Amino acid sequence: MATVAVVFADGCEEVEGLSVVDVLRRLNIPTDMVGLTSRDVMGDHKIKLTCDKVVDDSLLDYDLVAFPGGMTGSANLRDNAKLRDLMVKRHEAGKWDAAMCAAPRALARYGVLADADYTIFPGLDSETKQDAPTGHFKETITVTDQEHKILTSRGPATAWAFGYAIAEALGVDTKDLKHAMLYDYLAENIQDSL
Repeated sequence: MATVAVVFADGCEEVEGLSVVDVLRRLNIPTDMVGLTSRDVMGDHKIKLTCDKVVDDSLLDYDLVAFPGGMTGSANLRDNAKLRDLMVKRHEAGKWDAAMCAAPRALARYGVLADADYTIFPGLDSETKQDAPTGHFKETITVTDQEHKILTSRGPATAWAFGYAIAEALGVDTKDLKHAMLYDYLAENIQDSL
């Protein structure tokens, strides 16, 4: 069974990280909440999170590592040298890396978005284009780049789509869960609520 780590940094978008953890655990995918520097993380909206562990070399063992966004949280991820070194090693080993909202800018700074298709929170593509000029920005809800093993998404409202895309990249069928969580209903009826 594939394993996933979701890395939480102070200032993260809580709903993005927790939505991914929730979706993956509902699908029985072993998923750890990993604090960047501490097990206790304070989210951007002052929601205190308690993680299972702290970033260490075991990050190399996961099949996929995902980052939630948030401007402060993603800056903390982007600027952490230990995390950068581990993520570069993961990328060189051909492992999946995923980031949403503002967090793809961390992957860009690490150099792992080179030549990859990706998306990011609206307006932040100018930063990723500086750090990853050979990357290919797309304006879609999620982008899964199979060749480069990069998965990205846009922001809080796309967190479930991101979670399902992660599961699907790992070969897990999400159809029944999408129905049980009313995601298919939402997808069919979203225009009516706008």
